[in-house]
Amino acid sequence: MVPGAVAPRGVVLVEGISDQVALQTLAGRRGRDLDAEGISVVPMGGAQAIGGFLDRFGPRGLDVRLAGLCDAGEEVDFQRGLERAGLGSDLTRADMEQLGFYVCVADLEDELIRALGTTAVQQLVDSQGELGSFHTFQKQPAQRARPLAAQLRRFIGTRSGRKIRYGRLLVEALDPADVPRPLDLVLASVS
Repeated sequence: MVPGAVAPRGVVLVEGISDQVALQTLAGRRGRDLDAEGISVVPMGGAQAIGGFLDRFGPRGLDVRLAGLCDAGEEVDFQRGLERAGLGSDLTRADMEQLGFYVCVADLEDELIRALGTTAVQQLVDSQGELGSFHTFQKQPAQRARPLAAQLRRFIGTRSGRKIRYGRLLVEALDPADVPRPLDLVLASVS
């Protein structure tokens, strides 16, 4: 920690900056000031880095309230990290959720696209002046046979900064009743 810095009361570990921005946006929409609550949303730069972050913030480190969010493809990294940090053994997804760690079906963008629906996401892409680019993207041979939701998800991740920008925009467009379960519960875990 930086000298003079105050340790957080709680930490939400996420894979990347787009996840951080989405969770901070959702908290703001719910009237929560995470900074004032002493809650930090920490992007780890990938799920494989979880061990070091659990060492720093977990029971062997600052011992603050922990929660986390990962993609389905990185669930095993989170399970192993939690087990190595002494937070359980042979952890199932339900066990991870009891600890405050939630898994997105594919990834955060997939969760948000399914919650909003492809029509609303296309309208959002259009509002950003990118519908023409999206239609060009759809014509690429690798994209033609993919479902629309998969095309949108891939499009959002294709340009530097786009994933971060759409993380915020997709959350802002959500009806409060349609917040995907992992996003909803990970914030509740550090209330």
